[in-house]
Amino acid sequence: MANSLFTIDFCLAMFNPSQTDVRRFFCETYRKHTHKEILTPLEAIARDWIIQHPEYADILGDLDAALKADYTVEGGQSNPFLHLSMHLSIAEQVSIDQPPGIQAAYLALAQRTGSAHDAHHQIMECLGQMIWTSQRNNLPPDGAAYVECVKRR
Repeated sequence: MANSLFTIDFCLAMFNPSQTDVRRFFCETYRKHTHKEILTPLEAIARDWIIQHPEYADILGDLDAALKADYTVEGGQSNPFLHLSMHLSIAEQVSIDQPPGIQAAYLALAQRTGSAHDAHHQIMECLGQMIWTSQRNNLPPDGAAYVECVKRR
């Protein structure tokens, strides 16, 4: 795990949840939030990002619809579960500075943009680019290039 760039992707790397598991996690977090129930630490982080995306409330509030939804590029819909998962990944990367330098790059970007949320959205572009490049070239993710991309934003 030491070489992994995505430690919060313990949601993805350690436990390897299915699409259904991820959708259930976010829907259940939303349900617990709306019912003022106790959240786990991970759910609390997810809730903070859910709150910043009120446009996702309808889908998060309907588990059956969430499980059936199909988000395709061709359909012109963004995937709220992917988006929230990326927020979680970035939050974890920043919290443990993995890859090295991401924390400082994030803090500088958040200061430049004036918004942690806007900084996350810009970092998502770099994260997506790094993953795409890695998959296309069949190489491990390049953490240094990722951090450099964030610094250039």
